[in-house]
Amino acid sequence: MSKSYDPHAIEARIYETWERAGYFSATGQGAPYCIMIPPPNVTGSLHMGHAFQDTLMDTLTRYHRMQGDNTLWQAGTDHAGIATQMVVERQLEAEGKTRHDLGREEFVKRVWKWKAESGGTITRQLRRMGASLDWSRERFTMDEGLSRAVTEVFVRLHDEGLIYRGQRLVNWDPVLHTAVSDLEVVSEEEAGHLWHIRYPIVGTKEHLVVATTRPETMLGDTAVAVHPEDERYKKFIGKVVELPLTGRKIPVIADDYVDKEFGSGCVKITPAHDFNDYEVGKRHNLPLINIFSIDAHIELSGSPYHGLDRFKARKQLVLDLETQNLLERVQDHKLMVPRGDRTGAVIEPFLTDQWYVKVAPLAAEAIKAVEDGHIKFVPENWTKTYYEWMRNIQDWCISRQIWWGHRIPAWYDENDKFYVGRTEAEVRAKHNLGARVLKQDEDVLDTWFSSALWPFSTLGWPEQTKELKTFYPTSVLVTGFDIIFFWVARMIMMGLKFTGEVPFQQIYITGLIRDAHGQKMSKSKGNILDPIDLIDGIDLESLVRKRTSGLMQPQMAKKIEQATRKEFPQGIPTFGTDALRFTMASLATQGRDIKFDLGRIDGYRNFCNKLWNAARYVLMNTEGQDCGVSAKIELNAADRWIISRLQEVAAEVEMNFRDYRFDLASQAIYSFVWHEYCDWYLELSKVVLTGVDSRPEQLRGTRRTLVQVLETALRLLHPIMPFITEEVWQRIAKLAGKAGATIMREPYPRLDKNLIDTEASEEMRWAMAVITGVRNIRGEMDISPGKPLPLMFQDGFAADKKYLETNRPYLSALARAESITWLDKGQEAPESATALVGHMKVLIPLGSLIDKQAELDRLGKEMEKIEKDLSKAKTKLANADFVARAPKNVVEQEQGRVQQFETALVNLRNQRAKVEALPG
Repeated sequence: MSKSYDPHAIEARIYETWERAGYFSATGQGAPYCIMIPPPNVTGSLHMGHAFQDTLMDTLTRYHRMQGDNTLWQAGTDHAGIATQMVVERQLEAEGKTRHDLGREEFVKRVWKWKAESGGTITRQLRRMGASLDWSRERFTMDEGLSRAVTEVFVRLHDEGLIYRGQRLVNWDPVLHTAVSDLEVVSEEEAGHLWHIRYPIVGTKEHLVVATTRPETMLGDTAVAVHPEDERYKKFIGKVVELPLTGRKIPVIADDYVDKEFGSGCVKITPAHDFNDYEVGKRHNLPLINIFSIDAHIELSGSPYHGLDRFKARKQLVLDLETQNLLERVQDHKLMVPRGDRTGAVIEPFLTDQWYVKVAPLAAEAIKAVEDGHIKFVPENWTKTYYEWMRNIQDWCISRQIWWGHRIPAWYDENDKFYVGRTEAEVRAKHNLGARVLKQDEDVLDTWFSSALWPFSTLGWPEQTKELKTFYPTSVLVTGFDIIFFWVARMIMMGLKFTGEVPFQQIYITGLIRDAHGQKMSKSKGNILDPIDLIDGIDLESLVRKRTSGLMQPQMAKKIEQATRKEFPQGIPTFGTDALRFTMASLATQGRDIKFDLGRIDGYRNFCNKLWNAARYVLMNTEGQDCGVSAKIELNAADRWIISRLQEVAAEVEMNFRDYRFDLASQAIYSFVWHEYCDWYLELSKVVLTGVDSRPEQLRGTRRTLVQVLETALRLLHPIMPFITEEVWQRIAKLAGKAGATIMREPYPRLDKNLIDTEASEEMRWAMAVITGVRNIRGEMDISPGKPLPLMFQDGFAADKKYLETNRPYLSALARAESITWLDKGQEAPESATALVGHMKVLIPLGSLIDKQAELDRLGKEMEKIEKDLSKAKTKLANADFVARAPKNVVEQEQGRVQQFETALVNLRNQRAKVEALPG
């Protein structure tokens, strides 16, 4: 093996070997175990959230594969309707064209061409992460089979009256000209204004003052609402006001929705352009007046504002209100502004005809499935969130006004009557339409519609395939809490509806990866980390360019550049995939937010190096040597102890994987490999392997233990760190008597109770405690680790004496014992440094440790320095002016220093007295 671990030298080679050999495919043997990857966008690239969740999914997949289960991790990508269409439209824009220049058919062909040429970025990156997805079964939400499933579901739901077409409010992106889901809307606080407008009460000289953040929408007002118990306005309920600038008359209504304390307590009601107002309008049978075009221009024929962009209209409206003395005041106001995540445009609530799923009947069954325990959330507290969402569910808008996606299988005749069917031919035949002209609906389905079918459509539904019968319901879904409603709930509803079974038995909800300070990672904050950069490393200048490219505000770019240079003065070093994966596993607590700190990944890169160096040591001491494969062996207490500990760790890791405690599993493996196997057992083995008195059977026993424990530890670690474990395992497998082709298909370690050895464990705890005690004394007294020291043992029991005799070689070598003396009862010891092991004292005579006069001189100088510092601090505190003027924390800090100096002087005087009492 090379002297140092280089992930670049092994990762690509090993992954290609795995994939080429078909190791990621289900074996067809054992109990079925299946995970569906949340399909990433085909336009996407790997981000930290992907890297986190994919590490956990791959860990589970590799673990169950090694458990002998018939394991499938289903691969695939999402067609990402809006995101993909925007990518291709930007390409066309660079050519001076729009999609309308191409026409729908040619544009869709262009998207497929882009997908074939550039749509594989994220799948290549998943391979870089070591993801053992079954690529031979890779699916795409727009492939032929999944498209057929989508059409089938739409038609069946429509036939049952669960899909309908209706006019309702939607989130409207005026740049994309389509409805978007709540998940595609980002609401952030922005500085705005609150305009207080006078609405004259008809037939009086009085008026109501209405506060609004969107004055342009007043053109669509159909009422003014007050709280029914607001004494200020009770007399106006049922009256009529004149809508400013329009001349229209609208009623004053009473509704509990109004907050008496906000603004004036009067609220304009615009049912066609506000979701809350829409509900108020339904309760009071108010008309809906749509004032916007699809690009958010005013569309009111005959209005002076007709054709104006909404924000230009706002300015003109405010000016006109001022001119007519109808604007009472304007105040600065912070408000949440919804913007499209793709375009950044302010989203408008917009009244439009769309297709909807009537979800209440589906939701009832989905709630029952969780209540009855057919699906379990991990952690369990997410069950409550699920219930709250599902019990307040609204009908689902499933249509989008774009071209890329599953086109809605509905056809319109010349009278705009629509017919739903799997094909146009089926529609014609079913409804006896003959040769009448039909036109297919222009809209496509929401991307989440096809994603909702993912667990069963990818396995071949509507056909009853072998894969569907084997792997459905799937075992576990791993996903973030942010899409429980958008994806998880819909998969449960659709799975129950179309298969009669839940889509998965458990849902493991992960936290969200944030930066080291707990901030959300975003381009605008400049704190995004790219997983591939952590794997490969990136120089500072490239990192700065990456983080600042595309930012529109120079000030923001400059700020991000400065922060990046400060945080990463040398860029990001190469950590390798395994270090990143182990970091992700170690962070997988059951909390809501996860702070990612580069210090952690640096520590786990060191862990890779530690494991690599341990393997080199084992190979150097076992290759070409007799490892007791066929000859008699003898295991000493250290051998039996490390084997026993390995059993306990295997049981602990298995329990933690079962409970989705990846953090505890990784911690247990790390602690065993680093602190017990490397720090202790390898050092203990050197005593045997280099001992002149070691017998052949003892040598064979230690060599065999070295190899077998390392080989087993590699299998324990493999699901989390696949690359380094495969590379090392290939070197030592034969020495451990293994004949398999890959560690991936080897059995996962399990507890063997017969190998638990409490006696050996007790003995080695004693030996390690003695050695640690001696090392601690060396550290406290600044004694060189290599200096031999005399050891004395006092007040020990018979068991201590027995352990002392059997472990003399270890104490001599690892504690660097010059001599070892057992003091009988009543036998006095010289003045000594002491470590306790149970009741027994481990003594190192102080005379052997120090030069008496030199130590007295050193102590004298140290005391003199502290006395000067103490005097200065006391003088400062005696100064009344200082105490009166200095901040309270500064005075308290100085008082603390006095206490520290006084305590240090007491300790030094005691130490000096002990040294003075030494002979010589």
